[in-house]
Amino acid sequence: MDLAIIGAGESSRIKAEGLKSPKHMIKINGEYLIERIIRIARSIETQKVFCIINSHEPELKNYLLMNDFGLPVDIIIQDTQSSMHSLFALAPYLMKEPFCLATTDSVFLESEFSEFINYSLLREDIDGTLAVTRYIDDEKPLCVAMDEEDTILKFSDSKEGYNWATGGIYYFSPIIFKEMSYALENGIFRLRNFLRLLVARGHILKGFSFSKIIDVDHVTDIPKAEELIKSEKK
Repeated sequence: MDLAIIGAGESSRIKAEGLKSPKHMIKINGEYLIERIIRIARSIETQKVFCIINSHEPELKNYLLMNDFGLPVDIIIQDTQSSMHSLFALAPYLMKEPFCLATTDSVFLESEFSEFINYSLLREDIDGTLAVTRYIDDEKPLCVAMDEEDTILKFSDSKEGYNWATGGIYYFSPIIFKEMSYALENGIFRLRNFLRLLVARGHILKGFSFSKIIDVDHVTDIPKAEELIKSEKK
């Protein structure tokens, strides 16, 4: 399995609060966010990492180029319009087999991530698995409705009437890229809208429950993420 990391965002919200470094290089309990996701991927025997970053954060580029992460890390430098476009820019590297897709700002328990991957590896009958959580603390959550078998039925930008939200961690079959041309031709933007398209076009997506996922969008999210990680070590 390969890991694709979407890191092309410009960290505008958290930089507006005084942070000078890229969001991906925020330290959580002494470990950079980008470093953490790569280390966790290595621990579950990921073969290779593909990371897309923007051209405006040379600090992140230099960090990825100058460090040995214990597995190959390929860097794609491209300024994209949205996370969906970042995924599509990674598509040429992800066509051969299922892959894990992650954003660097999602902080989760390592044990639950391992369970998520094990579950996904066994589900060759579906097109994707999305990490979902009942802990909804994102200012712009993507909420989901699921049936009794955890099949995702629809998405909502409002949490009104919804108990679950996505957490920025995904496992996909490369079959999803068959919808890439349709999405671009029909002016679809943002990864959340591409997920809606997948469901509308008959692709089977499942939700996998995490107890809590912290989306590090603000400085105040940093201690929340640190506390979550510490709770796993108690």
